[in-house]
Formats: sequence, C-alpha cells, structure tokens
Amino acid sequence: MERLQKVLAEAGIASRRKCEEIITAGRVQVNGEVVKTLGVKVDPQQDEIRVDGRAINQQKKIYVILNKPKGVITSANDPGGRKVVTDFLPGITQRVYPVGRLDYDTEGLLLLTNDGEFAHLLTHPKHHVPKTYHATVKGVPHGTLLDKLRDGVKLEDGMTSPAEVEYADINPEKNESIVEITIYEGRNRQVRRMFESISFPVIKLKRIKFGPIFLTGLPRGKYRHLTPGEIQELRDAALQTHKVQKGQ
Repeated sequence: MERLQKVLAEAGIASRRKCEEIITAGRVQVNGEVVKTLGVKVDPQQDEIRVDGRAINQQKKIYVILNKPKGVITSANDPGGRKVVTDFLPGITQRVYPVGRLDYDTEGLLLLTNDGEFAHLLTHPKHHVPKTYHATVKGVPHGTLLDKLRDGVKLEDGMTSPAEVEYADINPEKNESIVEITIYEGRNRQVRRMFESISFPVIKLKRIKFGPIFLTGLPRGKYRHLTPGEIQELRDAALQTHKVQKGQ
C-alpha cells in the first residue's frame, strides 16, 4: 500500500506537491469514491484510480536530457502557439514535464521526466542541487565584481547564496567574456539578475551542467535518455547536498 499522492506522482500526473492539490480539490476517485484526504493509502495494482474521470496508468518511467534551444518555452504546451520543449521529443509518447525551468532566451541542459518524485527531489530548495551556466557578457567584469557573486548579492527577493564563479573565456576582439557560474538555488532569472546587479547584463546564457550531469556532446535541439547510472547520480547528488546543508 502506498500514499495516494505518491502513486499519482509516479504515474506522471504531476509533482507530488501538485498531486496533493489535485486530491484536496476533489479531482481524484478511488474505486468510484472521491478522495479529498491526504495520506490515504491505495494499492496501485488493485485499486481503480481516476483523475478528472480518467484512469491513471502505471507507466514506464522516462528520464531525458534535452539541449534546449533559445526561443523555446519550458512547458508542455503554450496557449500562444509558441514552440515548447516537448516539441523536441519525437518518439516519446508519455507525458513528461520539465525538471525546473530555463528562461525563453536561455539555452542548454534541461531534464524532463514523468517521475514526479524524482522531479521534486531535484528541485526542492532544501536539496540545493548545483546548476552550472556559461554567461556571456559585454566587457570583462574584474575580480572584485566576481567576488560579489561568490559572496552573494542582494536582489529584490533577498540575498543569493554564495556562487562558484570563474572566467571560462575572454574575447578581446568582441570585448566579451564568458563567465562560468554555479548556483545552488532556483530563483526566477537568477543568473541574469545576479549579473545585472554588478552592471554586466547577460548577452547569452547557457546551462552546461545539472548536478553531476554535463551537456557535453548533445546537439542543440536534441535529446537522449539518461542512463540508470546517471539517474542514480542525480538522486545521490540531491541527497548528498541535503546532508551537507544539515551538517551531517
């Protein structure tokens, strides 16, 4: 027997937190009865479970990495008809959704899955899974400015956690530099806002690493399935960073 919200999340309905909202909204039926109470346990092999009248399927878990192009929405659909990340997943018929977000103008590594518990593990603030970006800026921010990013900067929603920052490349001809930055939070447009705070707005932003997983070798707009080893490495990274934060 398993908790209903866990079963729904593992069936790819949504994240576990969202599944809890779906339950309390009265949208779930178990064996023909509406269930609104959290913590109810069910047998996914025996009980008939429906969400909005549709039976859920205990489907195969999908874990993919996509090299998201710039100008694509990090969503499963867009009412405005713009391209979304799932448009770049030919051959995947299951409903998958992004693990976290990348801005419309940001490209690079994006994870997608139908495993709600896995997505929750990687995106929960207490786990602090590191994410690394290459930020292209005009000019070359000198060392004291980068030290500000390393120490944390004050944004409108509070101080950022310390970041790891170093130069990745400098192009004197274009008067541009690429700064590699690793953050441990997931605030909206955080990297762009951090560079704006030191007066070096980002021209181009690309995520190159999520936890232990690198983007290396994956062409823009293409995806591949994560290996079982990579999936376990991501789980371990989330749990390990949580232990570090707790001082274990």
